[in-house]
Amino acid sequence: MIEAYTLFSGSSGNCIYIKNGEDEILIDAGKSAGAIEKALSLIGSSLRRISAIFVTHEHSDHTSGLEIISKKYQIPIHITAPSYTRVAYNGSFTSRFAISHEVHYEHRVGSLSLRSFEIPHDSAQNVGYIIECEGERLGIATDMGHITEEIKCSLCGCKTAIIESNHDKFLLVAGPYPEFLKHRILADTGHLANEDSAELSLFLAKNGTESITLAHLSKENNAPEIAFSAHRDALDRHGYASVDVNVARPAEIVRVK
Repeated sequence: MIEAYTLFSGSSGNCIYIKNGEDEILIDAGKSAGAIEKALSLIGSSLRRISAIFVTHEHSDHTSGLEIISKKYQIPIHITAPSYTRVAYNGSFTSRFAISHEVHYEHRVGSLSLRSFEIPHDSAQNVGYIIECEGERLGIATDMGHITEEIKCSLCGCKTAIIESNHDKFLLVAGPYPEFLKHRILADTGHLANEDSAELSLFLAKNGTESITLAHLSKENNAPEIAFSAHRDALDRHGYASVDVNVARPAEIVRVK
């Protein structure tokens, strides 16, 4: 059975822990090595037990811990080629342990099988991951400007999904962010609004997803209760009250159900 926790989630850093038996991996390492090690210790693990790190994209809130982790723990880092060129500079410890892949790739870590899929975002490259073990599937998709058919097809049939629900459009437009930043977030390569994410939740529920965790919430332009209500209301209205909705809060370790 796959166990998953969001250790950190949001613009200040992202890291997801996944385990099955003795096999333990991370998706992203967007906090310091010390912060990640402390979070892992709280759930009974350690960076010394992590077999691999899979990177979604090169932005610092997903990669800032890689250099020191590479130096201290020498963990293999799986990353797409376009993102690799941005973080694995010559002579860095990251470059010694990073493994560059095509955008669409598959890899196995013990009992865990991973497959990447493309996500639109203003990075060199962004991918989500499908993690499968013994017929159980977990999908991860964040930092997406809009929902594509590839995203829907990839996540379709996942028992559990971690998806972005970044902002409330009204709070963003009316808020203090400069106009260029508002346009960046609202663009097709920006971040996903609650209402659009709720539509994705509804699609997933119709295709067998039983548990959805909302991730990468904006601290300034969203709130956990607003994101939760958008999803809960959409699911309940269409007869999917049994689908569990959980919120990954930035400063809390959240178990993905």
